[in-house]
Amino acid sequence: MPDVVDQPDRPGRGPDMMGCRPMTSSPPVPAAISATHAATSISTDGRNASGSFSDLTVAQLRGEESATRGSPPVTELNRYRKYRFGIVMVDRSSCNGAKQWSSVKTLQNWRHPMSINFTMSSEQRTLQHEVREFAENVLAPIIIEADAEPDPLKGFQLTKPAYIEAYRAGIAMCMLPSEYGGGGVSCVDLVIAAEEICVVDPGFACTVLCNGLGLMPIAWYGNDEQKEKFLSAATSDPTGEYLGGWTASEPPGHPAGTANFDIQLSRPAGVGLTAVRDGDDYIVNGRKYWPSSAGWDERGTNAGTLIVRTDSDKGGTEGLSALILERNTPGVSYRHLDKIGHRLASNAEIVFDNARIPAANLLPGAAGNGDLVINRNFAWSGPVAAIAAVGMARAAYETALNWAKTNTAGGLKPIIGFQNVGYVLGDVASKIEMARSFSWRAADYLDKHDQHAELVGAMNKIQVTEMMFDCVYKCMQIVGVNSLETKYGFGKLLREAAVLPIYDGGNMGMQRRRVHGIIADPAFNPRAIMEDEYVKFGKHHESIGTIAG
Repeated sequence: MPDVVDQPDRPGRGPDMMGCRPMTSSPPVPAAISATHAATSISTDGRNASGSFSDLTVAQLRGEESATRGSPPVTELNRYRKYRFGIVMVDRSSCNGAKQWSSVKTLQNWRHPMSINFTMSSEQRTLQHEVREFAENVLAPIIIEADAEPDPLKGFQLTKPAYIEAYRAGIAMCMLPSEYGGGGVSCVDLVIAAEEICVVDPGFACTVLCNGLGLMPIAWYGNDEQKEKFLSAATSDPTGEYLGGWTASEPPGHPAGTANFDIQLSRPAGVGLTAVRDGDDYIVNGRKYWPSSAGWDERGTNAGTLIVRTDSDKGGTEGLSALILERNTPGVSYRHLDKIGHRLASNAEIVFDNARIPAANLLPGAAGNGDLVINRNFAWSGPVAAIAAVGMARAAYETALNWAKTNTAGGLKPIIGFQNVGYVLGDVASKIEMARSFSWRAADYLDKHDQHAELVGAMNKIQVTEMMFDCVYKCMQIVGVNSLETKYGFGKLLREAAVLPIYDGGNMGMQRRRVHGIIADPAFNPRAIMEDEYVKFGKHHESIGTIAG
């Protein structure tokens, strides 16, 4: 945003309505300004080599006013407004007291047009192509059989060979820090790669995503010993079978459930899984529902993050912490859930019956703040869920476009020639591009702000997943009744697209509530995202709207 000395009533005003002359919209660069700024190195945010913003003296502005307007020199310069992008708005009081604002562009603004680069680097293109090759040649051949398998555990196990290939190719643990053997990729790179897998199957992509959901909290909130033990093990498994797990959600019902985990009510409302300290262990009791931690054989993933209530006297967001849950923990049993979508992702019911978890597995940075772990994690995964929806819509669009170009529907020419078909597909293509750009933007925001994006991550997931679901259905309308035949794949696309708005922190529960809580804050800056400012999320942003009345 500009550094403001005074704000004009109507910047860039056109023909004056009080008898004054119109402003010159694009004045030439005056010689005085040119000489002053020719030797100054200006970056894309308007800063010079010393790090301060470029400036124009009042005398130069007065000269500019005379040079560009052809009017007498200004006798009194009341105010001026300096923009970071080299634009200065000059205010002079004249013509019956009406304000006139002239736009002055510095040399750097004229000769070096600024832009936002949406072009992938050569490294990112290589990443995209390599992941696409994996998705099309390794993953795609197993999807039809695995998705059709009625036993959810067996269906998940059918993806194991492809997962091992993904692990060995560096895809499965690409998001983990490089100092512990991970790929250390940026969130933008992760989103670019994820789209290529999601076009083929977002359920498999979710398995990879859950490595991040389960293990990134260790990177964020764990101590050095925990990071070395668990993250290094995750990236050095010789079998290539290592899985991370994210265990937060709980069974539906009253007053439990996870959608309103931050409700401001006393126990037993909110997260119900309890962890009571007993010597060197926590004794854990309760149930979880929908976590990604059943593993290949229903004995658990290798390691992951478990949200528990370590203070049983407190409800809502109070008294929550995070433990590291390991495979084969005694007292923990698993059962895979049978789902209509994301069938190739592992989701389970988990029962804890006096399970003992070492107190050393408590994430110290998350003690008492398990609620913030939940919100950060679901914000971190927001752009990945969004790009999964982009992948579904992209697959539907490409299929529908090919159909429209090769089928006449009983006419003489392919139906792509009809206005309605062309308009609908054009709209779908435009929305896909919009959605992809927003997903890249949200991922970029994560990269810039220490992987925090509690606001923009939620916004991204909400808008993109819902818009892309509509795009998939629009493509089905173009193909018509033939889209119902299984060989065209629209049934699976629709099932998968339907999952995305309601999982990974549902849009109508966690995601919109997080947005609501932040924007309702009296201190919230509505231009924060536009200005790339860090929007901090705290406990005071939680719970909004969870109690009627």
